Amino acid sequence: MRLFQLGLLALLLYLQYLLWFGHNGIEDYSRLTKAVANHEQTNQQLNKRNKLLEADIQDLKLDLEGVEERARHELGMIKPDEVFYRVLPSKQSESK
Repeated sequence: MRLFQLGLLALLLYLQYLLWFGHNGIEDYSRLTKAVANHEQTNQQLNKRNKLLEADIQDLKLDLEGVEERARHELGMIKPDEVFYRVLPSKQSESK
């Protein structure tokens, strides 16, 4: 009977070891849970960025003024017979 109890105790200790430190144990579970949370946060940020890009694409497809505005601001383009003036800040305002 004593040998049977020792065997059960050894089996219990072995199963506890596997639960806490073994493959797919609690340590792996907590590590994977943190990794999933990090990936979900990254995915949310990327989804926000994708929605902004989709809105920009739709705006450019549907609105010619949006294309013109982007060409003026990002590429510095002007229409024929149009005069472009750039106002630079004074040196006093740059030093502040």
